[in-house]
Amino acid sequence: MSAQGVAVLLSWLSCCGSAVWRYSTNSPNYHIFSTRSTIKLEYEGTLFSEWSVPATCSVKNKSSPKTELRCSSPGVQTIRPIVTGPDSEEERNLSVDSSHICFLWYYKVINFFHNLTQVVVIWIYDPENADPSELLWNANEPSLNSIILTKQLATLGQKPGIYTTLRRRIYLPYDKMKNGTWHILIPMTTDDVLKEIKGNQVAFQDCFIADFLFLLTFPLLTIPEIPGFLPISSPHGSQLIAAWADCVPSSVVVVADMETFQTNDSFRTWTRIRVPPNILTEDERHSVSDVSLSQDGIFFLINGILYIKSFTGFKRLGISENLPDSGIIGITTRKWCWVKYLLKAKRRSSMAIWTENEVYLGYTFLKFVKIITTEKLKNLLNISSAATLTIHNVEYPGHPLELALLLNYCTACNINKTIYVVIYNEDTEQWVYQDFALDVSTDSFLTPHFIYAALPDLILRDKHRIYYCYHNFTETGVLQTPTEFGNLSRLSHNSIIHDIFIDYYGNVVVKMENNIMFYFKINIRAAIKLHLWTNSTMKSLILLSSSAQIYLIYVFENGTVQPREYPLKLESQSVHFTTKEKCPYMAFHNNILSVFYFLDKGQNLSIWAQIVYPENVGLYIVVESYGPNILQEKEQVHYEIALGYCTKTMCRVENSVKEGTEIHHRVTFTKIANTYTSYLRNQPSKNLRVKYNWKKYGCPLRLDFGEKFHPLVQLYNDNGYVEDVEVNFIVWEIHGRKDYSFNNTMKKCTLCLIIYGSAFGSHTFVMLVLH
Repeated sequence: MSAQGVAVLLSWLSCCGSAVWRYSTNSPNYHIFSTRSTIKLEYEGTLFSEWSVPATCSVKNKSSPKTELRCSSPGVQTIRPIVTGPDSEEERNLSVDSSHICFLWYYKVINFFHNLTQVVVIWIYDPENADPSELLWNANEPSLNSIILTKQLATLGQKPGIYTTLRRRIYLPYDKMKNGTWHILIPMTTDDVLKEIKGNQVAFQDCFIADFLFLLTFPLLTIPEIPGFLPISSPHGSQLIAAWADCVPSSVVVVADMETFQTNDSFRTWTRIRVPPNILTEDERHSVSDVSLSQDGIFFLINGILYIKSFTGFKRLGISENLPDSGIIGITTRKWCWVKYLLKAKRRSSMAIWTENEVYLGYTFLKFVKIITTEKLKNLLNISSAATLTIHNVEYPGHPLELALLLNYCTACNINKTIYVVIYNEDTEQWVYQDFALDVSTDSFLTPHFIYAALPDLILRDKHRIYYCYHNFTETGVLQTPTEFGNLSRLSHNSIIHDIFIDYYGNVVVKMENNIMFYFKINIRAAIKLHLWTNSTMKSLILLSSSAQIYLIYVFENGTVQPREYPLKLESQSVHFTTKEKCPYMAFHNNILSVFYFLDKGQNLSIWAQIVYPENVGLYIVVESYGPNILQEKEQVHYEIALGYCTKTMCRVENSVKEGTEIHHRVTFTKIANTYTSYLRNQPSKNLRVKYNWKKYGCPLRLDFGEKFHPLVQLYNDNGYVEDVEVNFIVWEIHGRKDYSFNNTMKKCTLCLIIYGSAFGSHTFVMLVLH
């Protein structure tokens, strides 16, 4: 944030609402918070007197509401502003580290579209001795201090590399250091976006460099502003609405009550989204109730009608796209990233749209398909036709193939209704009723938030409470608080819940409309109230940054946006320090290195997990399965105790397919001929005449009709050849032909195909070698 931006932010926050105070460092995302750090304190309000700090810390100007703090000793340091008047401000217990991590990696990216590559320019900087441009992350070259530091560490053997998390690729500098920087060439990608800069274990003056995690994808563009276009927004006084790309969370659209904003870099830069005149009325332009982001553009839900804003224009969707012309009550997109997971025979949806009685799935290129109606659901669930069944809400779970529906069920429908949950599998096209029922008043509205897990675990929110559903709906209840029996509104000056943020690490933050926040972890049944961080009148939202960290977005009345980092770990540690609660275990380790694994018939997967905890605590490890019951599993638990600590290790072997389970591979390819007539499996009224594509398939091969033929299928992954496939498979011709068999006298050729099947319904690239 620029100095001017900080001044505007502080001015706005201090003018309205209750007083707050916060802290910051020069290290991005509070990555370094140690005895070496300069901690900046800032108080916003009119009653400030001075800062109260422990003897182990020193303040630059004790009586200034904005000052700097340094702590010479590690540990928990209690900081509090002293104010005039009868009330006192809350204190924070800041955990100051004694780490030897002092330096950070800085990077900038240069895109080369002619060969679809990116050059990452990297250097080392000390956040305590960096230029302002480096602290604001808009530097084009290293500062003099950074050049000296980088060269010094390079002479000691330091050299960075970029490590990708999903494909596990390693990229190293392609040239010698130049002007205090390294250059690493990487390909542009959309399916290997999570990267980390790591170096060698080299120290300078007992200081090391922290690894740096970041998101880098194929360059994304924001829709440009066009002169003469008009703002599109939510109703006046409403809270912020946001949508983001599931695999690129730094690409975000935020709808406020005066403008709509888009960013592709976590709001370091942003543009306004506006629409052409004469399409929407003045009221319609300020009536956005929901927004979604996809490859096709930005979808807006306005008065029950779906619109799309893209690079080519602004359009109303309806009957011509196989969608309702009106009556749409909700839209949603996927929240969790599954970049390498593909279906066996069709595409995964990217969007769900629903009315009270119908659900549609959306695909790229504006393709929409109706998958269910409430009348069909009544038949599937054996519900009486006299009962009322409507669609309450829809959301994508953590599972990459599923869609969850919350249903309203009632008979009289005057006072209460029951919420049921059904889950649809896009691969099997089956609907499964879940063991869940929640009785609520007829005017209640619940919003589901699924966690990042293989099981369909979720939390639900209404205006005042959080409901949890853990372990495949076997544990349900109301999230508890130390007082008020889980009613968060009573703990927030009668404010209501605005939003819930869940990250990939299991952190859950509940944000109220007045910016009071609560925190808990997944599978936990109680929440804590966090320190106040943002003024109660500010419009804000919690998002995930390009460095996979939580940050806050502030939208001002003048139509500008400011991002602000938020130290969730430090804030939760501060609150937990007063409760005297301790983590029940000392360490938890496992050897699971991938989000998911591909297993074929005859293959095994061995995994282990280890937990270390104090004696007599009684912890244990649980492994749960979800999906088709086709895996053969074996477990072994090893237990040790020494010096008052217990170590429990679980080893588990997954055999891909149980005995007696038949799994076939299905290979799809074109049998090459010149022009020909096909007799098809589905026996249509007319034979299919196919024109052979010489340019695509090359020279045709002649086969002896009567000879049997058995192709060799070779399995490949990202790194090349894996093995010959020994299990059974079925070969299909892409047009459905059934009138020939293959000939083993044909000369050898190689085709690149996709093999479908396997125990998990996954697929990978193979080479089909025909002999």
